[in-house]
Amino acid sequence: MKKFLFPYTLLLTLLLVSFNHDRQDIVQRSFDRAARQYTLLLSAATDLSRYPRSTDANGKTSYTDIHDWTGGFWPGCLWYLYEYTKDNKWKAAAQKWTHSLEANQYNTDHHDIGFMMNSSYGNAYRLTGDTCYKKILIQSAKSLVSRYNSKVGAIQSWNSFSSWDGQSVYQFPVIIDNMMNLELLFLASQLSGDSSFRTIAIKHAETTLKNHYRPDYSSYHVVNYDPLTGVVLSRETAQGYADNSAWSRGQAWGLYGFTVMYRETKDTKFLHSAIKMAEYYINHQHLPSDLIPYWDFHVGQAGYQPNWDYDASKFKEIPRDASAAAITSSALLELSTYVEEKHKRLFYSTAKKILQSLSTDRYMAQAGTNGYFLLKHSVGSIPHGGEIDVPLVYADYYFLEALLRIQKNSHT
Repeated sequence: MKKFLFPYTLLLTLLLVSFNHDRQDIVQRSFDRAARQYTLLLSAATDLSRYPRSTDANGKTSYTDIHDWTGGFWPGCLWYLYEYTKDNKWKAAAQKWTHSLEANQYNTDHHDIGFMMNSSYGNAYRLTGDTCYKKILIQSAKSLVSRYNSKVGAIQSWNSFSSWDGQSVYQFPVIIDNMMNLELLFLASQLSGDSSFRTIAIKHAETTLKNHYRPDYSSYHVVNYDPLTGVVLSRETAQGYADNSAWSRGQAWGLYGFTVMYRETKDTKFLHSAIKMAEYYINHQHLPSDLIPYWDFHVGQAGYQPNWDYDASKFKEIPRDASAAAITSSALLELSTYVEEKHKRLFYSTAKKILQSLSTDRYMAQAGTNGYFLLKHSVGSIPHGGEIDVPLVYADYYFLEALLRIQKNSHT
């Protein structure tokens, strides 16, 4: 037996070296491309009131204003580039764009304050330790919890939501995306010593787990509540295929959000749920072989009927959503650090395969193209006819976050 020990050990060592080299190659190649793209984008984006978001019909960079939910992702991308390179030119750019969002700390118009301020100011504080960011993050959290309703046990997402048939208007819609804003509340609780932020985050997550998820751990997009009684009035979709389908980015938002919930609480019900959500994605029979999902897991399938005018003939093939894949890969990498060995290896290897796919020419843009964004082939909202098969700034953000996580993660 001993004569086989050395060759086997050597083979295992070579495989591990190859695996780690491949991982580093993905990270370096992707960040190098990001640096080239964002150098061009910084030259084009000179107005600090216009935030890069996607591309227009001509493939040119499109922008949004300070009120849009995606504004914080652009400085967030710059912060991640600084974290990887340690180059102060990226730090300076990130600081400039982050400071431009300061007024949003008082924004109470919607739930997206977490997206806007945690990706910008949250990363700024994490990477610099500058205490000037603390009060802004705390005030941002105060603005977010102003939308909390104790009768419902959740933070209101949109101010109102009209059903597709126009017959109903709901006054307290909560969307699965809202799970992503809870991380800001935990941070604010740590920074301020005020446990109420934490308490509200936990209650919102518990309410979401109870009312947003089906037995197979697929998620409804929108749950509409009666704000006076807390009763669920309807469960439906806004950006997915059908009310009973699984919108792929919604699946990613939930997986990421409940992974954060376990990190912050160590409550095993959140860990169990995140594992089940991960398994739903990984084991889904309609997940493509490259692990980049279709924009909805149930497009065109029997038993799923859209309540909007879906025309399959508009698409040569069902659009993928690289943003959902990027979010999922980042979530899986964190989740892999909390689970037993079987799941650890599954989640880590799945995340790595997703990143391998996203770093290929099929999904990662050549320098100077794609509106100067990094990833191609994301979907905003097909039901609304917006941002179909285009780059999206938040796809870049979570892709870069996942790359940083896999660089730091030693699992094999």
